[in-house]
Amino acid sequence: MSKQFDVLVIGGGPGGYVAAIRAAQLGFSVACCESNPYADPKGEPRLGGTCLNVGCIPSKALLHTSHLFEEAGHGFAAQGIFVDTPKIDVPTMVGRKNTIVNQLTGGIKGLFKKNKITLLNGHGSFVAQSEGGWQIKVGEELVESKQVIIATGSSARHLPGIAVDNKLICDNVGALDIDAVPKKLAIIGAGVIGLEMGSVWRRLGSEVTILEALPEFLSVADLDVAKEAAKIFAKQGLQIQLGVQIGEVKTSKKGISIAFTDKDGKGQKLEADRLIVSVGRIPNTDGLNGEAVGLKLDERGRIDVDVHCRTNLAGVWAVGDVVSGPMLAHKAMEEAVMVAEVMAGQSGHCNFDTIPWVLYTSPEIAWVGKTEQQLKADGVAYKVGKIPFAANGRALGMGETTGFVKMLADAASDRILGVHIIGANASELISEAVVAMEFGAASEDLARICHAHPTLSEVVHEAALACDKRPLHF
Repeated sequence: MSKQFDVLVIGGGPGGYVAAIRAAQLGFSVACCESNPYADPKGEPRLGGTCLNVGCIPSKALLHTSHLFEEAGHGFAAQGIFVDTPKIDVPTMVGRKNTIVNQLTGGIKGLFKKNKITLLNGHGSFVAQSEGGWQIKVGEELVESKQVIIATGSSARHLPGIAVDNKLICDNVGALDIDAVPKKLAIIGAGVIGLEMGSVWRRLGSEVTILEALPEFLSVADLDVAKEAAKIFAKQGLQIQLGVQIGEVKTSKKGISIAFTDKDGKGQKLEADRLIVSVGRIPNTDGLNGEAVGLKLDERGRIDVDVHCRTNLAGVWAVGDVVSGPMLAHKAMEEAVMVAEVMAGQSGHCNFDTIPWVLYTSPEIAWVGKTEQQLKADGVAYKVGKIPFAANGRALGMGETTGFVKMLADAASDRILGVHIIGANASELISEAVVAMEFGAASEDLARICHAHPTLSEVVHEAALACDKRPLHF
C-alpha cells in the first residue's frame, strides 16, 4: 500500500516548504518531497531550495562581509577611525556563509517536525490520476495524495557554447564559492545576480566588467532609479557595457577570453580570471512527467496556472519560479500561503501589484508598484514626490547620503501607485510602501503619519509630502 496524504508538495524551496507548513497548520496531512541537488554531508535532502542554499541567503552573507571590508578600507577614516590595511580571508568568508546556510536549512527541518510534515527523499514525478487523487513516484516509492502542489523552482540559464564548470566559469552556484579574489572578473548579465555578485568581488578588490545584451541598464526599474544606479556603480568602479553580443568564450591556463561585439558593432575581447554567467533562470519542469498526465505549460515553458495558481489538472497546483511572474522567493511564499488557504476553503489571495523588488547592492535598490514610464505608457495622470537622502539627518550621520525616495500618486485620487527607493536600507524601507498600497493609501495618508526622528524612514515621509508640493525639510 502506498503512503497516502491530503497534500503532497513537490519541492522544498521557499514556495514548497511554506506551502507545506501552511497546509499542515490548516489541518491537512502533508508530505514534501525533495531531491538533493545541493551538497549535504549526510546525503539527506536539503530544504530551502535555491534561495537558502545558493541564492538569496548566501549572497547576502557575502554582500555583508564585503561591505564591512570596504568600510574598513575606505569608509572608516572619514569618521576618524584608522586601521591597518584590511585583508580578506576568502575561505573564512565562505565558511561563515555556509554556516548560515546550514543553520537555516536545518531550521526548516525543525519546522517540518513541529508541524508533523513528512519529508520524503527523492524527486516527485506524476504516475497517474487515481480515485484518491494522484499517484506520485518519489524516488522508488509510490505516494498517493488528494492534492499536489508543484514548487520545483528554477535553474540558472546557460548560454550555448559556454560550458559552466563552476570553477573558471560559474553560474550563481559557483559564484558563491569562489575560493580567492579574482584579479579580473567578467560577468555576463547586468541583472540582480550579476550586480550583486559584481558588488561582492569589486569591494574585495576585483576589477569587474559586466557585459549586458540589453541597450538599457536596469530596464525593469524606474528610469530615475536606473540612471542614478548607473552613475553610482560607475563611480564605484563597476564597468558596465550595454548592448553587447557575446561571441566565442575560450578558457586556458591563463584564464578566460571573451569575444564580444560592443554597442557600436565593433569587435572586442575581454580577458578575465573568472567568468560569472547570470542571464536569467528557467523553470524546472523536467522530471515531473507532466506530459504523461496532460499538465499544461505556457509558451515559455512555465506551468500554466490561473490567478489562484490552479493548473489545468484537478487538484494540482503550482507556485513560485515554475509559474509566471517575477522569480522572487517572497512571491513564491505568498502564492504558497494562498494555495493552502484556497484548498481549505478560505479566501486566499496574492496581490501581484504589491510585490516588492529588491537589489542588495550598495546602495540598495527597492521598489513596489508602477514605474513612471509604465504610468506614461498607460496614459495615467500622476504626480511625483522625490526627496534625496542627502536631506536626511540620519543618512548624514551614517555617511549614507546617496540616492532618493520617489513616490508616484494618482493625480486625481492621490492613491499611491508606486514607490521607488535607491539608498541605504531600501530593502527595509520599501515595506512601509507595500503596507500603504495594500490598504489603498493615498500619499496624504503617509504624509500625515508621524515618523520617528531621526530615521531614514523620514525620507519616505518627505516624499509623500512632496507629492502635495509641501515637503518640510527639502
